[in-house]
Amino acid sequence: MQTGFRLNLTPVKEPLGFVKVVEWITAVLAFATCGGYTGRNVLSIICDGSANETLSVTFTYPFRLSRERLLESNATLCNRTVAETHLVGDSSSSVEFFVAVAVLAFLYSMVALLVYLGYMHVYRDSDFGAMFDFVLTAAFAFLWLVCSSAWARGLQTVKDATGTAGLESTLALCRDGGVKCEVTEYASMRSLNISVVFGYLNLLLWVANAWFVYKETRWHSQKVSAQQAAGRGPAPAHI
Repeated sequence: MQTGFRLNLTPVKEPLGFVKVVEWITAVLAFATCGGYTGRNVLSIICDGSANETLSVTFTYPFRLSRERLLESNATLCNRTVAETHLVGDSSSSVEFFVAVAVLAFLYSMVALLVYLGYMHVYRDSDFGAMFDFVLTAAFAFLWLVCSSAWARGLQTVKDATGTAGLESTLALCRDGGVKCEVTEYASMRSLNISVVFGYLNLLLWVANAWFVYKETRWHSQKVSAQQAAGRGPAPAHI
């Protein structure tokens, strides 16, 4: 069996290769829409008997909110001295897991496409290639389910912590009588919402791809052969 590189674009025109191209693109979009994000909300503080105040609430990827400072030490607001305050929450583990899966999926898709386009003759002549591809594809489908669900929950944590209710519970001043706090300007989280959508889209793509890869394996060919043999039934007895 020859193992040299042979460029063949036919697999890309088939579901096996075409879905891998789509997976490669959606993996890039998944981590690009959440990595490097920076958002800023504006908290308006309405003081009773003094000038109103505003605070800028900044939060960035990977959303270690407990490290984001909401207020400097011993600041004066509404004629009151307020201690240093940080945001509450930490979504770094979920978003970093999501990005890691997306990057690994991107890299694996590239490697798989290289094999499909240049070494498909080896891939189909060897039992190991398709079986290894199927196991990894199924594993990535599972990882997309887990990381997308985790990041969806982590994103909700970010929204809750930076919204009016979350900041009111974080900043002690907002709980004082005669003081009202409200977020009046919200950062756009559209790209973060889109990243979650791309996560679940990748899940669907990798599940579909697992079926097409499975059809290349020995397990599928043996099943088909067994079904065909059963359909033909026993050979007629000679008289």
